Amino acid sequence: MTQTSENVTWLTQEAYDQLKAELEYLSGPARIEIAKKIEAAREEGDLRENGGYHAAKEEQGKQELRVRQLTQLLEHAKVGEAPADTGVVAPGMVVTIAFDGDPDDTLTFLLASREYASADVETYSPQSPLGTGVNGKKVGQDAEYELPNGRTASVRILDAKPYQG
Repeated sequence: MTQTSENVTWLTQEAYDQLKAELEYLSGPARIEIAKKIEAAREEGDLRENGGYHAAKEEQGKQELRVRQLTQLLEHAKVGEAPADTGVVAPGMVVTIAFDGDPDDTLTFLLASREYASADVETYSPQSPLGTGVNGKKVGQDAEYELPNGRTASVRILDAKPYQG
């Protein structure tokens, strides 16, 4: 899980290893694969009307952007432990909140960077308005955060447990 403080991103060893493996793949085998696609499309002839060539070049651009993002993230990463199960909201925790204190209107989400977005649970960044509002609060406490329209919303922290994903 991550916790961003200044330009430092805190990662568990498992998360660091996973991101490093992705970077190694994108920097090595994936670069070779995309270069082969581009070369094959180039051999088809007129590049102005060659959809395969343009698609491969676009894919290459996205891949290189991801390489730069991962390189920067890992350069500034510090490896640490997952958060303790203390009932205090922190990055790396699955948090359940109730909107306006209504126990029937709840949301459960992972407080972490988008690198950890999961199909299992919605992910909110610690820098998001909601993430900033709940970070550091204890189970049972109320938290406020600013909505995009400028109004303030209130939530109650119902649960906060370390992410086990």
